[in-house]
Amino acid sequence: MKKFFGEFKKFITRGNVMDLAVGVIIGGAFTAIVTALTANILQPLINWFLASVIGGEDALASAVTMLKPAYDAEGVIDLASSIYIDWGAFISAVINFILVALVLFAIVKTVNNVSNGNKKLGDELKEYKAARKEMKKAGLNYKSREEVKKYIAERDAKAKAEAEKLAEEQAKADAEAKKHTTEGLLEQIKELLEKQAK
Repeated sequence: MKKFFGEFKKFITRGNVMDLAVGVIIGGAFTAIVTALTANILQPLINWFLASVIGGEDALASAVTMLKPAYDAEGVIDLASSIYIDWGAFISAVINFILVALVLFAIVKTVNNVSNGNKKLGDELKEYKAARKEMKKAGLNYKSREEVKKYIAERDAKAKAEAEKLAEEQAKADAEAKKHTTEGLLEQIKELLEKQAK
């Protein structure tokens, strides 16, 4: 029993579970906001637009297809007893879904942009600190931001030149090593034969 509760505690305190719980709670609260936006702002605008195009007061509420109408004593259709397809409710649900998806996309995109910006800023800060440390060891003025930037640019240019030099030396070494392989020997024999043929 103790092992079970230990595993449960480990499971419940994992980061993913906590993130999921926060997401569900925020999602529930956010759904209420989106539903209010849809029902109180967008639905009336859509009804107004449909009423001006199609006619009638509440176009979405009246967008139903009667399968088996039921009438009350006065001869008026009783929707509670009738069997019908409610197209207006379906259209409202689709609009609600699109709004939730759109807002969630905007939130995720914003969070990702902020996260990427923080990571980039952190990397730049680490590089800046490392450059200051190197400059301090070299006895240079590490307190000036401009000097640090200049030092980083010079260091990067020097590293790039060294990398290019190493790549060039490696290419030469590969070419020299190729001469001593079977293919290299065959190419040398071919070149000698071509010279003799001329």
